[in-house]
Amino acid sequence: MKRRIAREKALQSLFQIDVSELDRDEAIGHVLEEGEERDAFLIQLVEGTLDNLEPIDEIIKRHLENWSFERIGNVDRSVLRLAVYEMKYLEDIPINVTFNEAIDLAKTFGGDESGRFVNAVLSKISKTIQ
Repeated sequence: MKRRIAREKALQSLFQIDVSELDRDEAIGHVLEEGEERDAFLIQLVEGTLDNLEPIDEIIKRHLENWSFERIGNVDRSVLRLAVYEMKYLEDIPINVTFNEAIDLAKTFGGDESGRFVNAVLSKISKTIQ
């Protein structure tokens, strides 16, 4: 599975967990096509994000301006969580790659303003992580 596809499936899994409180294995199973194998990168993204959820959410909260964490849409919140996990914990992935992938995910799965919102928040976060 290509990393872009793994990110999409990780986002979908994180979204499902966030809104319906499925367990991680069940959520990953829901996003896989029939006969599709569980990808190591997909599992790493989902488990890593969930295992570090509290510090990830704190990072996001510190970088919001005129916006509360609770007001963030479910898709945007999942995109931000996934991106912050990659930026903070996966040193082998350049931050600009994570940044661009997150914006693309937000544009694809989020609302009209999702790409701009995610871009603005991640711009602030990336300056403190680099």
